[in-house]
Amino acid sequence: MPTLHVSIEGRVQGVGFRWFVRQCAKRKGISGWVMNNLNGTVEVAAKGGEADLVRFRRDLQTGPSGAQVTAVKDLDPVTESELGDTFEVRR
Repeated sequence: MPTLHVSIEGRVQGVGFRWFVRQCAKRKGISGWVMNNLNGTVEVAAKGGEADLVRFRRDLQTGPSGAQVTAVKDLDPVTESELGDTFEVRR
């Protein structure tokens, strides 16, 4: 199954970004996780169908109202086994 592992930059913390990501993932049947990083970015790792991940990445580039995404950068791939069967918000 295809995977996605990205870092999202911009005004992405304190605007409900992680909860937005979780909702988008659940609607698309995507599993994985999202978390805030100390450097102000949000990190997302996910697995799902290829078309669903393409649409999910588009959602990440927009974010919720109040967010201002300046970049979505690819990170080193994660294995499917690291992503589980649900989508969780990590602290």
